[in-house]
Amino acid sequence: MVDSDNRNDQNSDLKKSFWVQFARYSQLAFMLPAATVAGWLLGAALDRWLHTTWLYLVGILLGIAAGFIELIRTVMRDK
Repeated sequence: MVDSDNRNDQNSDLKKSFWVQFARYSQLAFMLPAATVAGWLLGAALDRWLHTTWLYLVGILLGIAAGFIELIRTVMRDK
């Protein structure tokens, strides 16, 4: 009976580990587009405020860079 309890504990740890990894990697599917959109919105707001037409491009590029940095940090953390 002790062996079956030990196996159940190991199985629950594996399931937990699977779901933790699943959650960690599924956030990457949302992180890159969210960072890009956030950069675009911030750049567009600055364009309206400063009466320019090019800051949204800077915002998009910074958002993409932030998304890739977070992607690299997540992958390196799990290495």
